[in-house]
Amino acid sequence: MAQQIGNGNVLVTERTFKSMSRPEVEKLRFELDKLQREVRSEQPGLTDTVAIQDRQRRLTRLRNCLIMLRFYLTGGR
Repeated sequence: MAQQIGNGNVLVTERTFKSMSRPEVEKLRFELDKLQREVRSEQPGLTDTVAIQDRQRRLTRLRNCLIMLRFYLTGGR
């Protein structure tokens, strides 16, 4: 699921997490963190603007999902 979120195939909202158990949410958080590190380690060439844009989009999707997930886990109040 983390890979699909990064690729933009799955749009995440708070409702996405409500259907998951606590261990599943924790596992997703772990996988999102891991994938975010992997994407950050990819360094496209300086002249490859398409690859740079794709990398930035994936990082943005993953970062936004992690923010929502952490907010959900803390109770969101």
